[in-house]
Amino acid sequence: MRILRGEIERGELVRLCLLASGSKGNSVYLESGESRLLIDAGLSARELTERLALVGVEATTLNAILVTHEHTDHIRSVGTLARRLKIPVLVSYPTARQIAPLLTKCEVLEFETGHSFAFRDLLIDPFPITHDTVDPVGFLMESREGIAGCATDLGVATRLVQEKLKRCRSLVLEFNHDEELLINGHYPWHLKQRIKSRHGHLSNTESRTLLAELLHDGLESLFIAHLSEVNNHPDLALREARIVLDAATCCAPRLTIGRQDQPTALF
Repeated sequence: MRILRGEIERGELVRLCLLASGSKGNSVYLESGESRLLIDAGLSARELTERLALVGVEATTLNAILVTHEHTDHIRSVGTLARRLKIPVLVSYPTARQIAPLLTKCEVLEFETGHSFAFRDLLIDPFPITHDTVDPVGFLMESREGIAGCATDLGVATRLVQEKLKRCRSLVLEFNHDEELLINGHYPWHLKQRIKSRHGHLSNTESRTLLAELLHDGLESLFIAHLSEVNNHPDLALREARIVLDAATCCAPRLTIGRQDQPTALF
């Protein structure tokens, strides 16, 4: 295992899409001039390969898989894909210990949460978030063309999260649940409490409040991500995001909502 360090070598245009987004499986594809990465691999290797093909990407061209945390809907095929494609897994030391059986015979590159590292033409900043796992992170990925940010599975939008995401050109942001649907739904009470807790997920209202803090004239695209299929609906999440965006005068980002059953377009 190697520890990641170094400086960025400037690259080219960045492209981004959500291959899958929701409670059953999550994966983000990011492409820069010299890098093709997956952030998480929460579907089967076969399904992710097929979804990459749908957006015009050959899985064999991937360079690495980044891991946010160890929940199954984010790591289901991490080891399988890494071994099959002979690419490294970029993961924090505590999370690597948690998922060690999945990483057998994989190349593992460990990073330290809170410390930026260079990978090919990107500068990657894994910042800490609150979730009920050992070392959950969000990611900033910086190239010459700007910063792409990814933050889902947030129990609470801390001041650090707000500061980290303020300069993004593209942003993947969690809108997990509608509070009324969650409270009135069929989930057992302990699960409702877990989702609502500081180590669970952001509600649509909480995400709207966070989004209002992140608007700036350089924000060009917003991906609404990690919607619960049981406790949310795309129309409800979009309504909350639109409250902020329709009132904004500084920017008008392209708005895309992630789905569980198919990838978004590649922007």
